[in-house]
Amino acid sequence: MDSATQNLQHRMSVKLWPPSQSTRLMLVERMTKNFITPSFISRKYGLLSKEEAEEDAKKIEEVAFAAANQHYEKQPDGDGSSAVQIYAKESSRLMLEVLKRGPRIQEDEEVAVTADKDAATPVNVFDISGGRRAFISGEEAGEVLKPLKVPGNSYTRICFSNRSFGLEAAHVAEPILLSIKDQLTEVDLSDFVAGRPESEALEVMNIFSSALEGCNLRYLNLSNNALGEKGVRAFGKLLKTQNNLEELYLINDGISEEAARAVCELIPSTEKLKVLHFHNNMTGDEGAVAIAEMVKRSTVLEDFRCSSTRVGLEGGVALAEALGSCNHLRKLDLRDNMFGVEAAIALSKSLSAFADLTEVYLSYLNLEDEGAEALANALKECAPSLEVLDMAGNDITAKGASSLAACIAAKQFITKLNLAENELKDEGTILIAKAIEVGCGQLNEVDLNTNAIRRAGARLLAQAVVEKPGFKSLNINGNYISDEGIDEVKDIFKGLPNVLENLDENDPDGEDLDEDAKEDDEDADNEDGLESKLKDLEIKHEE
Repeated sequence: MDSATQNLQHRMSVKLWPPSQSTRLMLVERMTKNFITPSFISRKYGLLSKEEAEEDAKKIEEVAFAAANQHYEKQPDGDGSSAVQIYAKESSRLMLEVLKRGPRIQEDEEVAVTADKDAATPVNVFDISGGRRAFISGEEAGEVLKPLKVPGNSYTRICFSNRSFGLEAAHVAEPILLSIKDQLTEVDLSDFVAGRPESEALEVMNIFSSALEGCNLRYLNLSNNALGEKGVRAFGKLLKTQNNLEELYLINDGISEEAARAVCELIPSTEKLKVLHFHNNMTGDEGAVAIAEMVKRSTVLEDFRCSSTRVGLEGGVALAEALGSCNHLRKLDLRDNMFGVEAAIALSKSLSAFADLTEVYLSYLNLEDEGAEALANALKECAPSLEVLDMAGNDITAKGASSLAACIAAKQFITKLNLAENELKDEGTILIAKAIEVGCGQLNEVDLNTNAIRRAGARLLAQAVVEKPGFKSLNINGNYISDEGIDEVKDIFKGLPNVLENLDENDPDGEDLDEDAKEDDEDADNEDGLESKLKDLEIKHEE
């Protein structure tokens, strides 16, 4: 069970499945945003329109929910954590398919324009990943891969994802790949042996690896293949000949300590690597140390993801120190590991190199106040163009909120702030609200759910974000806001429907009615008391 799930269980002791309607809608909104936001993938395959993005996001959520719900009904595990994992993984997998598919052609006029362009520019993308996930027979492979056999074809990018190749289909593909490997620059073999016995899957990988040996790739995706060390080494011939990779994806591949070492051993050079993703693996500390050696050599790295990889203190420190050499980093995602305070402090020392950082995801890392303060203080002094700050689920209290507030106020381009599932209470929330009030002109999404917030904090936060042009989403669900406080917040957003997220899990009676909490409620009716909580906050844009 991942640490995010454990954290939520510990605090709320409620079933995680099924998700609330607001949670499902939030997932749709976030997927939609991902589809319309420029990224490395969109530069290759194109951005979706907002309408198409919303349609695809809704379909993905429905399919993912159905798969997870079916699992839960067949194998209920009490709290529903395994269903949540399936929901997340299936959503992620389907999102990647849509991103790789790119925008659909919508109108006849577009078809005509595309036809004209195709006449002048040869088609270079060959993609069989559309449709249902399914096995592919040898006969079907011969038919489907026919375009790759046409003499003089100009395909440089191939995607075999979502179709499961057995030995028969692999043998059909082998000579075809041999004939075009010298022209290939991008290969996607993610999820291409699903459901096959291990021995057959490894042999298929060996066949593809041998056929593609020596090709000069800039992009390689081997995700969702349960590789492990055996699988990594099955791709050894291909990996050993890759000196110019710019993007490498090894997501959900069972990358253990041994597999991580194999990856580092086999890939001869990462000098040009810009994107490196290890997500949802079993890497652990020793594996992270191996990955850190690769990161240290990837000096032009722009996008690094090592989330949900079971990395603890030792591995966290190794990764943090290695990242210090990556001064081009734009996106950093280390979510859902067990770093702890010492690793957070090590990372804070490397942050000074990240002048171009725009997105940082540090949720569920056991940061606590000390780690959060170190990171916030470092971020305040660097990353002037930061757009996303995520430190959810780190046991941050009002003590750590002061440094966070100073950092937030200094980030004029921040669009998304996630501090959910911490212990900010009213005192910390008021500090964050004040920071938002004086800065954050581009802010459009704030999540402070499950922070033991009461009436005063909720009202001040609502007042701060409602003034931001184009603000889209405030989530303060799962808190202890009184009925009167809820009415006040709803009144603040009465002219902005759908901005305030569902409050169905708010508990107006609260669970920690201590003296501080009672004082917070009294402060809701006392502006002098409320302002007194702000007196120690100093927000400076420059030293």
